[in-house]
Amino acid sequence: MNEIALIGKKIGMTREFYKTGQVVPVTVLKMEKARVIQVIEEKERGYKAVQLGFGKIKNSKLTKSMKGYYTKRNTEPKKILKEYRVLKTENYKVGNEFGLEIFKDVKFVDTKSKTIGKGFAGAMKRHNFGGLRATHGVSISHRSHGSTGQRQDPGKVFKGKKMAGHMGDKLRTMQNIEIVKTDLENELLYLKGSIPGSKNAEVIVRGSVKNIKKSTINEKIKKAEEAKKTPDKKKK
Repeated sequence: MNEIALIGKKIGMTREFYKTGQVVPVTVLKMEKARVIQVIEEKERGYKAVQLGFGKIKNSKLTKSMKGYYTKRNTEPKKILKEYRVLKTENYKVGNEFGLEIFKDVKFVDTKSKTIGKGFAGAMKRHNFGGLRATHGVSISHRSHGSTGQRQDPGKVFKGKKMAGHMGDKLRTMQNIEIVKTDLENELLYLKGSIPGSKNAEVIVRGSVKNIKKSTINEKIKKAEEAKKTPDKKKK
């Protein structure tokens, strides 16, 4: 089931307290239910995939072609459409809905979201430049990035040159983020640590691509409790 992903909304951050006295910062995501809109077979396009729909949208905001698309499939219109390649299409049927239950046995996930936009930023803030000298002949250019290009050869500014410009508002993927807990009733997902993006930002969550053998916080606490119990038995 980890082939498909869910879309959630970043609510904010809070803390999770444990019996051991540990405090873990967590990001809370309100997850959307995914509905199967279309099942794509290999005969049609040369690959197997599932098209999922997320979120509600008013009929007035739909184009004529999209209205026809949803009426043909006999489903209510969705705000976002995403397509995911799958190994077996037999597991999916048009109209089926998936929620947080797909992460039931998953310990770690990958998230994809847009970073907070910071507008136009200088080279010091954007690329951590040191800036020019504070005294000795430097005139009104203390925070500038210095030389931009060359003179005769090659006489141009190279692509990718670190300069001042638009900062933030870029898609970023965070890998191997631990699921601290899931609230199926309220469709909330609690992830360890922070995730890029502002409040109410759209976050795509899927099972981690990498095979991780790391132990979770709950597993570590269980091991510690078991370790405390073992020496007591030896004493007896």
